[in-house]
Amino acid sequence: MALRGRTILCVTAVAAVLFAGALPVQAAPKHLAPVPPATLALMAARTMAPSAPVLLRAYKQESEIEVWKQAADGRYVHLKTFPICRWSGQLGPKARAGDRQVPEGFYSVATRQLNPNSAYYLSFDVGYPNAYDRAHGGTGSALMVHGTCSSAGCFAMTDRQVGEIYALVRDALAGGQAAFQFQAFPFRMTARALARHRTDRHIAFWRQLKEGSDRFEATGREPLVGVEGGRYVFAPYPDPAIEALAVARRGEEEARIQALVEGGVEAVRTTYADGGQHPSFTAMLKRASAFGAAAGGAAAVTGGLGGAAAVTGGTATVASATAYATEGTPAASPFAAFIVPAGLGEVSRPEALAMAGREVVVVPARRRPPAPIHPIQVAAAVVKLPLIETEPSPFSRLRLAEEPSRLTLAASPEPARPRFLTARFAALP
Repeated sequence: MALRGRTILCVTAVAAVLFAGALPVQAAPKHLAPVPPATLALMAARTMAPSAPVLLRAYKQESEIEVWKQAADGRYVHLKTFPICRWSGQLGPKARAGDRQVPEGFYSVATRQLNPNSAYYLSFDVGYPNAYDRAHGGTGSALMVHGTCSSAGCFAMTDRQVGEIYALVRDALAGGQAAFQFQAFPFRMTARALARHRTDRHIAFWRQLKEGSDRFEATGREPLVGVEGGRYVFAPYPDPAIEALAVARRGEEEARIQALVEGGVEAVRTTYADGGQHPSFTAMLKRASAFGAAAGGAAAVTGGLGGAAAVTGGTATVASATAYATEGTPAASPFAAFIVPAGLGEVSRPEALAMAGREVVVVPARRRPPAPIHPIQVAAAVVKLPLIETEPSPFSRLRLAEEPSRLTLAASPEPARPRFLTARFAALP
């Protein structure tokens, strides 16, 4: 324990020296590289200390990892969103080693789970299997967030992305956070998403995840997660006012789900050939593929990750690019001709991305039937109207004047017997 404490102090001291400019950033070991200045500026704008606790949220369908950081008032506030370069498998929890599933659930990451010597640039173990996974017989290990865009059950990022995420969590753990919570979801846990996936075999599990997600989003506080009877359970927050916010949010979301289902929202099943990636990376690979074809097919790329790379076998020059196989080495995959931006690294099974995220409608959408119209019952009442006696129209007896005329009527002075008494019709002078 003392050794671990000295290690944390050493990391903090070296990072402080780097921030102060005593050493050039490029001379720093990659696991000690400081948080980028732009991100530090974001923290300052959101009243976050660099050493404040962090919390990470990952969404497979959207292919994003969010970094949340604790602000001065104790609430976690969203800091940055990083697109995921690659994840594998399907929506749903990991069950066994080798199933290529990326975990879903609530995990805890301590300092010992950070790997500065990763074969994939930098990485940290998310903590699979946790108590829930073990209760369901889950097997497997070393499920990571790491660099290099290749996944077999991991959240794969670019080297630059994982370097920044690593620095953020490293500084939080060095600042005193014992472990940070890593929340992994199949998709953003909205009421509409749960209603649309209501026929999925994982829906009972996903409803448990939504409860934890709702509690966090309502309060900005880390949900207090436990496992009982093979289910996720969430302890009440110690502050009754904060707990009231969580309870209210849960009721509102349950009502929204019920209304959407009763309103006839479609039910879907989302299938993946083998995971997916953020659309920005898919577009990047398509552009790279088109460029590779235009440059002469089996073009190879020479040059480092950070500088200009010349393409052999074509006439173009690409800035800041790399390929699956460098010149003079055998291709690592049948997609060795792809040219991809610096730091992307190898992409696992990119041919599967064309089939990523196909939604199959299980229950078609239907319109909510109109509400029945109930007849309005009005109590019958008979009201006796006064009888009005009238004289014959004076126009029936008088010839209409051909010039402007005045008609004078004299009414009865008796209100109970309204009638005209006399009428006089004369031409105007």
